[in-house]
Amino acid sequence: MSPGSLPMYLAAPFEKPTTRDFVWPCWASVKIGGVTICYNFITFLLTLTFVAFILLFFFAFRKPKIVPGKFQLLMETGIDFVRNQIVMQMIGPEGLGWLPFLSTLFFFIFLGNILEVIPGFSFPLNSRLGFPLVMALTSWVIYNGVGIKRHGLLGYLKLVMFPPGAPKLLYILLTPIEFFSVIILRPITLTIRLFANMVAGHFLLSVFFLGSLALVAGFPYVLGIVSFGVGVALVGFEIFVASLQAFIFSMLTASYIAGAMAEEH
Repeated sequence: MSPGSLPMYLAAPFEKPTTRDFVWPCWASVKIGGVTICYNFITFLLTLTFVAFILLFFFAFRKPKIVPGKFQLLMETGIDFVRNQIVMQMIGPEGLGWLPFLSTLFFFIFLGNILEVIPGFSFPLNSRLGFPLVMALTSWVIYNGVGIKRHGLLGYLKLVMFPPGAPKLLYILLTPIEFFSVIILRPITLTIRLFANMVAGHFLLSVFFLGSLALVAGFPYVLGIVSFGVGVALVGFEIFVASLQAFIFSMLTASYIAGAMAEEH
């Protein structure tokens, strides 16, 4: 088949992904005071993720059975994973009270990430900075609140800025570093790690799938086929990344809570 016989959309010039891919027009808007609240594709994805999260747990556990069905078993497996691989590993039995929060983080982040590979959506919710930032700030409030509740404000600051076991002379260097790292830097790194990984994955998929359309419309059919094959492989990789980033965010939050709960030695 000659290139001219291919559908016209395949003959369109390749348009590289840009930051415009992250800007969406309002579907509906309302003004409250001087603030315009816009409902667009991104807020739709947030709504979809929230509803999917609620429905997953509702239908899995509304009528729990001693011998679980397939769906209940699947969700129980996910919660057991959070319990055994995150809570027990990072905090221990004392941290089981944090299982609902950490499970919420894990499943919500995963559902927001996996939208990237679902046809019709093809956009990860957490590639918008605001969503990872809100979750990171929530984690920041929680682990600092746990530390203050357990040790008192001064005791917690002492635990943070004066790590036990270090030579006293090193505190001149360690104190500002520890304060900056624990109190200021942690929510920033939590946010950027999740945000940057999802942005990078979105652009990778865009480049290879749009590139395959552009290449098969011209002479180098083989390059187009190769580009498409790499894109398909990257879909599988992005599913892994979606799960991994949910795990890392939840695990780091658990480790911060464990550090805040730790007793001085």
